Amino acid sequence: CPGWRMHPATVAQASATMAAMFPNRHWLGLGSGEALNEHVVGGYWPEVGERIARMFEAIEIIRKLFTGKEVKHAGRWYQLESTRLWTLPAALPPIYVATAGPITAKKTGELCDGIITVGAADEKISTVFEKFAEGARGAGKDPEKMPKILQLHLSWAESDEVALANALREWPNGGMKFPKQDIRNPADFQQMARLVRPEDFSGRMLISSDLEAHRTAIQRYLDMGFDKIYLHNVGRNQVEWAKAKSEALAAMESTGGEPDVIGVDAATGELLFCDCSAESPAGRRSLCFDEAALNARKQNKPAGSAVG
Repeated sequence: CPGWRMHPATVAQASATMAAMFPNRHWLGLGSGEALNEHVVGGYWPEVGERIARMFEAIEIIRKLFTGKEVKHAGRWYQLESTRLWTLPAALPPIYVATAGPITAKKTGELCDGIITVGAADEKISTVFEKFAEGARGAGKDPEKMPKILQLHLSWAESDEVALANALREWPNGGMKFPKQDIRNPADFQQMARLVRPEDFSGRMLISSDLEAHRTAIQRYLDMGFDKIYLHNVGRNQVEWAKAKSEALAAMESTGGEPDVIGVDAATGELLFCDCSAESPAGRRSLCFDEAALNARKQNKPAGSAVG
């Protein structure tokens, strides 16, 4: 979040430096902020409309600095005096905005390079996508070529009971059915967390020991049109989670199941699967968990596979 703890010029410099050090591996993700993180520097914490306006003015400044030219800025929220970035990458990092609101989604499509959102009901995501596309087309851009990224919270463990306990202990905010951006004190969060009950997670986060249930849920979002999905298993059982994912892919492989085409994006190094099974739409994206699974599938191709 540019604006309170970090001036947009500082964010621009950090992002440009990262992109120069790690070519084609860095993108800049921005949001309008939460009081829990930003209130520490003091001052008035504004309403959501002002926070969003500040964010887009910050993006304007970052874009100006990414030109490498000397920049002056006298805006409503920020000022710059004869500033420039001396280290620029060969390829500028794309700017993505995290939002779940239609108004911000439209402006994101207009002014940014992609959108980040979180798991939600189909209707809500459809509205966000529609507004994002509307803003992109209004700026002469093709929304189909702009990344749509999902952060998906989930809880997996070897039993449903442990998966639920992990969610209640480590990620109770997933069951809080109200905005949390204005909460300032961790102690307040702790008190609110004690009010969360198992049923509060219903429809908000999948909690299950069944990997197939998680695969189905993830595939649903891929079918909606998301290009990238970042999985957040909320428990501390990360080693077990990674092992279970690999074993699930190995089981798919031994039965000749999907996905069938595997590759690596040369620009980003990201792993790609493409489902070519007869019962699926042509070229539907599917799941890729880790490099070990990728290499295993290349070495042990299922019958009829188009693995490269």
